[in-house]
Amino acid sequence: MEGANRSVVSEFVFLGLAGSWGLQLPLFLFSSVLYVASMAGNALAVLAVALDSHLHSPMYFLLANLSFIDLGVSSVTSPKMICDLFRRHKVISFRGCVAQVFFIHVIGGVEMVLLMAMAFDRYVAICRPLHYLTIMSPRLCACFLGAAWVVGLVHSAVQLAFVVNLPFCGPNVLDSFYCDLPRLIKLACTDTHRLELMVSANSGFISVGTFLILMASYAVIIVTVQKQASAGSAKALSTLSAHITVVILFFGPLMFFYTWPSSSTHLDKFLAIFDALVTPFLNPIIYTLRNQEMKVAMRRACRQLLRYRKIS
Repeated sequence: MEGANRSVVSEFVFLGLAGSWGLQLPLFLFSSVLYVASMAGNALAVLAVALDSHLHSPMYFLLANLSFIDLGVSSVTSPKMICDLFRRHKVISFRGCVAQVFFIHVIGGVEMVLLMAMAFDRYVAICRPLHYLTIMSPRLCACFLGAAWVVGLVHSAVQLAFVVNLPFCGPNVLDSFYCDLPRLIKLACTDTHRLELMVSANSGFISVGTFLILMASYAVIIVTVQKQASAGSAKALSTLSAHITVVILFFGPLMFFYTWPSSSTHLDKFLAIFDALVTPFLNPIIYTLRNQEMKVAMRRACRQLLRYRKIS
């Protein structure tokens, strides 16, 4: 954080979601409901997998970790955004801004690897079912999780290594409700054209490349399922459609942020809200509605929580 000490700017000012005070209450209600619902849904999913022995399998292990990461997605930017809706002066400290950027990229990197691990899990389960438990061993699942966090931390550290040493000596207004890397770089008092290209190329190449790999792998799995034409094909296709939907929800906004040549501020804000609030809210719903075992486990977890509250 030595770069912060050499910078004149000690805080950044957010312009927020909307300039009209008439929109603040609807936005506050919408954001608050989605935030609470996404936190509750993902926490319940993690709890259901942890408590239900029937869900102690590789697929649900990865799903629980995805829900845990979605708790982080909701918490990095949403609470401050909700609190700032009724503030005229929306500010964040330099260190707070750098922390937001750091955690956004860590969580993004972890979720990206987890989605790839989940695609591999479905490939093995459908294309090599007899070897599923041998290949998807607890050790491999732990390796996937460890690799996800290593990739997330390294990716974020590389991005931040260039930013913390930039000189911020005057402009400090961000037309957003959180600290996003492309906008933050533009405020530096130096020529950042090459750095902007590097960040966009890095994140854009990773997101687009990973998305294409995932789509290709799911296409192979779907073709395999259709060839099998077994009794479990419908269930397998339902599970795959849930995975594909989550992948599109995650990578859609991400690819737009880093690959679109001329972005619109209003569209950026809409996609940012969608990414921070709507996607974490939809993920547990998508997996729950299409998975009977998950429905039963979550209902059981709710009953256990209610029973515990009555006893206490």
